[in-house]
Amino acid sequence: MQGKLVLIVGVPGAGKSTLLQYAREQFPEIVFPRSWTTRPIREGEVEGVSYHFATNEEFEQALRDNRFLEWVMIDGGHCYGTDKQAITDALAAGKFVLKDVEPIGARNIKTLLPERSVVTIFITAGSWEDVKRRILDRSPMSEEELAKREERYNRELSFEQEADFIVPNAYGELDAAKKEFARVLASVMQSE
Repeated sequence: MQGKLVLIVGVPGAGKSTLLQYAREQFPEIVFPRSWTTRPIREGEVEGVSYHFATNEEFEQALRDNRFLEWVMIDGGHCYGTDKQAITDALAAGKFVLKDVEPIGARNIKTLLPERSVVTIFITAGSWEDVKRRILDRSPMSEEELAKREERYNRELSFEQEADFIVPNAYGELDAAKKEFARVLASVMQSE
């Protein structure tokens, strides 16, 4: 039995982490593999929960060892990678796997895995001004870093046209977004 990989894609500040945490609470049967990253740990984050915080050297070794299904360098040179074995083992066991990735990672994964085993959900977040407010509510950021995030926002917004499902998460509408996200996940899980 082949499982299903549900990829969560959205612009920076769209609320992907918040929706993933909600999904963890609502769907304990779903597998949530952690990503690797070289970015600094943020306040409130715990090593090994959402991310494996790696040094640049550890990440480079993992690349040489072909550990990643996909990886990307963004946000001023920070690397993020999706552990290949965690995904393929769960899919082979017939599990549903939920993973947030960048648009380029979603495109790469869709070329590597059988089409019927991958579903994409794009989280919309409204205008850049709304997203900027969310980002700054989360943590302070320099104008230079905000400019990079805005460029990424504009570039990644195009993935919405490629997604299998779209979940709106407008500023101040988190409860509605959670309900829609749960509805879409339940629909995907029942489609097997």
